[in-house]
Amino acid sequence: MAVRRPRAIAAQMLVWHLAVVLLVVALGVGLAWYDARRDAYDVARDRALEVSRTVASAPDVTRALGDADPSKTLQPYAERVRHATGTDFVVVMSTNGVRYSHPDPSQLGGHFRGSTGPALRGGEVTETYSGTLGPSVRAVVPVRSGDRVVALVSVGITLQQVNHKVWEALPAVLLVAAGLGALGLVGAWLVGRRLRRQTHGLGEVEITRMYEYYDAVLRAVREGLVLLGHDDRVTLANDEARRLLDLPESYDGKTLAELGLVTPDTGPELHDLPVVVGDRVLLVNRAPARWNDRVVGSVVTLRDRTELQEVTAELDTVRGMAAALRAQNHEAANRLHTMVSLVEMGETEEAVAFATDELDLARRLTDDVVGAVQEPVLSALLLGKSSQAQERGVALVVDPDSSVTHTSLSAHDLVTVVGNLLDNAIDAAQGTAEAVVQVLVKSEDDGLMVAVDDSGPGIAPEHRDQIFEPGWTSKPDTQARGRGVGLALVGQVVRRHEGSTEVGRSTLGGARLTVRVPARRTP
Repeated sequence: MAVRRPRAIAAQMLVWHLAVVLLVVALGVGLAWYDARRDAYDVARDRALEVSRTVASAPDVTRALGDADPSKTLQPYAERVRHATGTDFVVVMSTNGVRYSHPDPSQLGGHFRGSTGPALRGGEVTETYSGTLGPSVRAVVPVRSGDRVVALVSVGITLQQVNHKVWEALPAVLLVAAGLGALGLVGAWLVGRRLRRQTHGLGEVEITRMYEYYDAVLRAVREGLVLLGHDDRVTLANDEARRLLDLPESYDGKTLAELGLVTPDTGPELHDLPVVVGDRVLLVNRAPARWNDRVVGSVVTLRDRTELQEVTAELDTVRGMAAALRAQNHEAANRLHTMVSLVEMGETEEAVAFATDELDLARRLTDDVVGAVQEPVLSALLLGKSSQAQERGVALVVDPDSSVTHTSLSAHDLVTVVGNLLDNAIDAAQGTAEAVVQVLVKSEDDGLMVAVDDSGPGIAPEHRDQIFEPGWTSKPDTQARGRGVGLALVGQVVRRHEGSTEVGRSTLGGARLTVRVPARRTP
């Protein structure tokens, strides 16, 4: 048995819209009918009253009342007035209610049916009353001779004639109602069509279920998800994205850059781009969101790789140390073979002098670094980077003015700043004619200063404001994947400690990167 699919919201809204339109039109017709009927009644009453006043004040009527047979004069006069004014009856009567005129001659001499008391007292009467001609709207006014009421005049219009006037106006009312109804139907159809397109023809239950699943998926997924509209502004972010980006409550409608996620302008798609946001390193992916072959926005996924980045950096350091040790082992083997050969040749003094010189060179390097830098972690880092640079054909020189006695940076932040500056300089200097990197680390009264010079190609002036931003790299596109993080981490540490960075030209021919971190402020 096939399951009946619930009616789509667009169809439900169309039905309700049509019902409301028809109800409004029906109410409008009813009100228009009521208003037209009331207006017709008011017009009939006013006309009857005005004709009654005119007849009562006519000199012919006053003169005829003095005749022995008033009907002989008043009957033809009343009929002329009735035909001329379109009323249904004009009755002139005595104060006792005896008729002197009537549309039906057989009613002459009979008694008038209706209210005459107020008119006998000099007033006027308007009422709806059922007389010899049926229900009618009538007026009764007095005929005066001096201060006396000598007769009464009643003029009336039957309700049949009043209703006939209303029915004559009904086609126009119905035509207007039909026009409004047609407009309402067209509007309902257009609204239903647009709603059907926006809801994709889904029903109420289906949309509710989709929202529940959609919300559950957004909350359950471990990656940060950010949905962007056509204008690249955020429309939705899940809980993980809010945590990773530290989003405020009012993030809707902002761009990624305004929320701290700065990505290079590389097109609508990104693949595992490392970006530094606050204290975190995020891998950013971006892809267009499509519906029925139409791009409706973009989906951005965020993965937290802060810990992985730190472990990777440590692994790179270990690999560098291992490579340096292999190089030193190779060099030691060469030197040992040289000393053995000198001994076999009988040149023992030369062998001793050769070995002593090598030991003095290594000891001086260690003593220079340890003597100048009293921070053990930094000393170990410089010795390791020296071996790593040597393996890559770069001479790492520690400036003799280096002296670190105190610093406000933690060991982790210190390694981040100095290590990444050296890595960048070694990369830049490698392959140049005189591959040299010089580092100066110095404690000052107002903080710590780190300056690294290299003999590389340098940094163009238009790029100097960008090198500490996430995603910037001097590597070609083929080597840039995963780059642009080291100096960004340096910039993040400096900003967190309210320090400063400076990029300039080095005397070695390449770039000079200077970082200053102020001393820790005492509360």
